[in-house]
Amino acid sequence: MLTSIVAFLIMIGVLITIHEFGHFLFARLFGVKVEVFSIGFGPPIIRWKGKETVYQIALIPLGGYVKMYGEDSMTEPVQGKVDENALNDPRSFHAKPRWQKILIAFAGPLFNILLAIFLFSAVYMMGIKEPAYMEEPVVIGYVQPDSYASKAGLKPFDKIVAVDDHPVKNWKEFTMMIGMKAGKVAHLKVIRNGKELIIPVKIPENITKESLGISPLLPPVVDKVLEGSPAEQAGLKPGDVILAINGKPIKTWFEIVEILSSLKDDKKLALTVKRGDKIFTVVVKPKKDEKLNRYVLGITPVIETKTIKYPFFEAVKKGLEKTWELTVAIGTVIKGLVTGEISLKTLGGPIAIAQFSGQALETGLSAFLLTVAFISLQLGYLNLLPIPVLDGGLIAILLIESILRRPIPEKAKEYLAYLGFALLGTLMIFVIFNDILRALS
Repeated sequence: MLTSIVAFLIMIGVLITIHEFGHFLFARLFGVKVEVFSIGFGPPIIRWKGKETVYQIALIPLGGYVKMYGEDSMTEPVQGKVDENALNDPRSFHAKPRWQKILIAFAGPLFNILLAIFLFSAVYMMGIKEPAYMEEPVVIGYVQPDSYASKAGLKPFDKIVAVDDHPVKNWKEFTMMIGMKAGKVAHLKVIRNGKELIIPVKIPENITKESLGISPLLPPVVDKVLEGSPAEQAGLKPGDVILAINGKPIKTWFEIVEILSSLKDDKKLALTVKRGDKIFTVVVKPKKDEKLNRYVLGITPVIETKTIKYPFFEAVKKGLEKTWELTVAIGTVIKGLVTGEISLKTLGGPIAIAQFSGQALETGLSAFLLTVAFISLQLGYLNLLPIPVLDGGLIAILLIESILRRPIPEKAKEYLAYLGFALLGTLMIFVIFNDILRALS
């Protein structure tokens, strides 16, 4: 819990600071006086005065703002019309040409996107670790009994080649595609014994906590032997390869799982084991696990990982590619939310982000930086949506004014701003409610 809070505060602090610094830098670049630079909303906790700008960290860490001299009612609707003195003051936001206002508004999201590229590139230089199977074709090694996959009819050694007519080359693409189908029915194109099948599978709504029920092919190699387990008592060690059980050849880890799942009592098993150049047999008596409701040996499989490091220019290229890949994915999600193809229940709010960032921080620095990069990218694009009170809303209004060659009436801007607040408020309540439901479940 504490890790999640700390990780969330670090992440949100960095993202807000970078976003607002973009607005601040471009405002100063175009000669606009910045009155307040705030990280957070509400009463200030820390506050200090620069040459002409008040810098502060406020109580509510869910946003921030840069208050510029002469902002119009689009950005501060509750204050009404701009100060008459700011109408012609060359240092006021109001007095600047529309193209400069657009760039100032665009700078915040732009800096979030640039931060994502920088962090992705940095992680690729540091080295990125992932399971080796993520780059392999989607061949099922195990189907969990009574799972979504089992009920749909998926079987071990099925090869999934497409999701809803979208080809998938590996587990990475499959995982991303399935994540976008949460709460929906996905039609999987499967190759089984040389024949092509279309199998509809219901995808769980909370795909991050509720498994689809399939796993990749894993070799029958022991990674860890749990202390005090039947396997330890029988003398099994990490690195042992299980070749057969009771004379039945074993090719994948989940064949071991299936044999244990089918046991009705704790009868002894004869394991043919390869250790280095030696092959021998050990006898082990499985133990009933009441939580899993099946017999276990107390061993875990080896999941091979690979760490890939890239030189500077290659890392930047990979960072740009990852940013583009996720940009397309975010666009697909937004389109799916609008069309109803993707359930709104998949959206997460601050609680989900805190949990996610906490888990990433516990996993390691690289995982945490990747999480910050991904959230930064989402924040950048979210702020470019043409919703009043967001940067994209202000940009849209300025573009409309440029086309009309006259300002939109202040009263209309005010009503649009209130509409924007209402939309964002409703969305925030909805995602927090989603978070609470997930936490309770």
